[in-house]
Amino acid sequence: MASQRFTRPIFDNPFLKIQELPGDTVKRNSESLKQANSDPRGTSLVISRDVTLDTNKKTWLRLYIPRRVTKASTPKKLPLIVYYHGGGFVYFHANTFIFDVFCQALSERVGAMVISLEYRLAPEHRLPAAYDDAMDGLHWIKSTKDEWVTNYADLSRVYLYGTSAGGNLAYHAGLRAAAAAKELEPLRIKGLILHHPYFSGKNRTESEEKLKDDQLLPLHAIDKMFDLCLPKGVDHDHEYCNPCANGGSKHLDDMNELGWKVLVTGVCEDPLVDAARNCVKLLEEKGIKVYKFFRDGYHAMEVFDQSMAAALYDATRDFLNASKN
Repeated sequence: MASQRFTRPIFDNPFLKIQELPGDTVKRNSESLKQANSDPRGTSLVISRDVTLDTNKKTWLRLYIPRRVTKASTPKKLPLIVYYHGGGFVYFHANTFIFDVFCQALSERVGAMVISLEYRLAPEHRLPAAYDDAMDGLHWIKSTKDEWVTNYADLSRVYLYGTSAGGNLAYHAGLRAAAAAKELEPLRIKGLILHHPYFSGKNRTESEEKLKDDQLLPLHAIDKMFDLCLPKGVDHDHEYCNPCANGGSKHLDDMNELGWKVLVTGVCEDPLVDAARNCVKLLEEKGIKVYKFFRDGYHAMEVFDQSMAAALYDATRDFLNASKN
């Protein structure tokens, strides 16, 4: 087992004991990470509220804006970040406490409106269900008359941002959105932010081998959650798992033509870091401008520990400024 210089978070980690149940579902311990209510009228630096997306699918959105913006005499339009939470497509929610805190800080530190998607989970709803939900969310943003979106969101500066499985989701939603760019106007996506994205493949990477017994996200959990979320009958070189398979998606050419830019982040003690690097190489080969933020740390550490997040927020803000034209 590789030495681990960074202490992993202590919580009832569902990745270490994935338990399948009859009826194509898994056991989810509701106490593993507590949930947070929205805060539309509170006194915090960021206010938030929830809106329904699709009642049949039980999907919804949590909207965040910095409180200071609401106090201005003239509403200021902010870049819009559409955020997708992590959890291997199997666990957690948009209102899981750590993701709620992350989105609050992201909104305040970056100076952006954030909309976080509650998407359907696997194995009850295997991929591409979450990608479908992401597109539903983009269409809602495009057409809504919601006062917060109307007053505070600059729809010409939209970014898709995801952590772990959310990074995978941002990537695949991005592929779909690039192919449907005209249909989504006046919403205009400027780029993607892939935060420790959840990618893998049939062939083991060096980081997967080296960190196969990682205390937070061991290799057996990475494989098992892909087994639970991928369409039945496919292997781990399916495009939803391995973005580099078969030379990558044809819609990367659409991203390139649209001038999108991509920020990819990774850390040295993450089994997924080499897959992220492989994604960087693929994007660069397709002519897409890629910004890279790789450093020491463990998987999704900025979500688990806010004391480690400042540099990521700075990198995100710098990326938004660099890609706004």
